[in-house]
Amino acid sequence: MSESLHQLLADLHAERVRTWDPAKLQVNIDQRRELVEAFDPSAVVQVGDTLPPFTLLNVEGGEITRDSLLADGPAVLIFFRFAGCPACNIALPYYQRNLWPELKAAGVRLVAISPQVPERLVEIKKRHDIDFTVASDLGNTLARAIGITYEANAASRAGGEKPGWIGEIVGTGTWELPQPSVLVIDEDGGVGFADVSPDWLVRTETVEIAEALGKRVASLV
Repeated sequence: MSESLHQLLADLHAERVRTWDPAKLQVNIDQRRELVEAFDPSAVVQVGDTLPPFTLLNVEGGEITRDSLLADGPAVLIFFRFAGCPACNIALPYYQRNLWPELKAAGVRLVAISPQVPERLVEIKKRHDIDFTVASDLGNTLARAIGITYEANAASRAGGEKPGWIGEIVGTGTWELPQPSVLVIDEDGGVGFADVSPDWLVRTETVEIAEALGKRVASLV
């Protein structure tokens, strides 16, 4: 496969270097660096863990429970930040193009998950004509249970809780967001693959997910 998510996100950063105010760019760089430096791989979800029961809200209506999601086979969960996140608007369409067709053919569910409230989160699904499920993890309940949430540092919070701050955008009233993560979950809720990135400009490539699913999506490997 020729398209690289890593390169697409590197291009996003390069564009910011060219066009952003240097002080604003440095806040972004420093926040991501601090998250990487503070990241403890042993504190997040691990291969071999079993996901606790959960309920997500489908942005198109209805609920998704752990058991209903896995009733017919394994699933892939993609945790992302929110509908207006520029990197998320690159990553989700990438998975739509390069992962979802093969997963769908193999009978593997794909769910993209954010804490953003459904009525706002649905925007990203409509914007990119995403065919797979997009769902809200209200209150970061599942993300917190598997240890993947973070909160913005002081510099990123500068200006306080003014219009347009993360809590208002997401609809949660907090600074808490999930770190971009991909999990492959088997039929009994066990985690067969887990990739958690503290840097939101580093995300899981399709081939890594396909390798975790093995023969089910061999055409991607």
